[in-house]
Amino acid sequence: MDKNSKRRGFPPWIRCRLSCETSVRSTLATLERLSLNTVCQSAHCPNIAECFSRKTATFLILGNVCTRSCRFCAVRNGHAEPPDADEPERVARAVDELGLRHAVITSVTRDDLPDGGAYQFAETIRTIGALRKYVTIEVLVPDFRGDAHPIESVIDSRPDVFAHNIETVPRLHGGVRPGADYDRSLAVLEVAGRRNSEILTKSGIMVGMGESWDEVVGVMKDLRSVRCDVFTIGQYLSPSKDHYQVAEFVPPSVFEKYATVGGELGFKHVASGPLVRSSYMADAVFLSAGGGDLKHGVRSESAEYR
Repeated sequence: MDKNSKRRGFPPWIRCRLSCETSVRSTLATLERLSLNTVCQSAHCPNIAECFSRKTATFLILGNVCTRSCRFCAVRNGHAEPPDADEPERVARAVDELGLRHAVITSVTRDDLPDGGAYQFAETIRTIGALRKYVTIEVLVPDFRGDAHPIESVIDSRPDVFAHNIETVPRLHGGVRPGADYDRSLAVLEVAGRRNSEILTKSGIMVGMGESWDEVVGVMKDLRSVRCDVFTIGQYLSPSKDHYQVAEFVPPSVFEKYATVGGELGFKHVASGPLVRSSYMADAVFLSAGGGDLKHGVRSESAEYR
């Protein structure tokens, strides 16, 4: 177990893998030189060293300041700057320089923009596809305030995976995600799937926030009702004492049971484990779900999801 986990009183199954420091520094240098944000850094992801050592990162577009104040999230909130017109090109260059075969793009929520930032997503997808032919692209989007038009514009730019996280069970939603809405998040995935059924849809939640087994299974059923293809589930880790606090540490055996239930419900892939995050090992999850033969190229070569 890493020293930080031991000091913070985490159970033994909450551990981060050691990584090659040289590879981590190389990835950081690329990101810094191109002035790019990542959710890995902004959200304090526990897998950051492992992923950076594999030269992968989840790009955070539209700045690093969110217009909402979700109680689970470490990303700063406040007044956001206007979108950077050069950002799509810089993201595409990073994808090319890092040699990515599967690129993951997410953003802060931008309720201040008329389209919620959909144009920047679409432009980033198109720019990556133009620069690097053999790459698959996954986007993890906000809810765009439930407006179907921005969702459809992102879908029409042809990502290979369209993800939007439900984050938690309905009973806890108001306390965890002020400004968001459970049914609205389901509708985002439904609109995306209806617009183009070839594109994989993906969602995820965190557990350990006080939810029950039946509530989690209920979320899975709701996601399948809107034909969500891929489901991720991981342990919630509070970023600070000022954020929503952890109610329990869910043992690995329960995550295994969630994965079994998800398979029985018909998800194409379920990634379930304490340190699973929406974008963790996203390339392997994409392949396991049967992706790879869409607009942006070929099946990537990836380590098996673990």
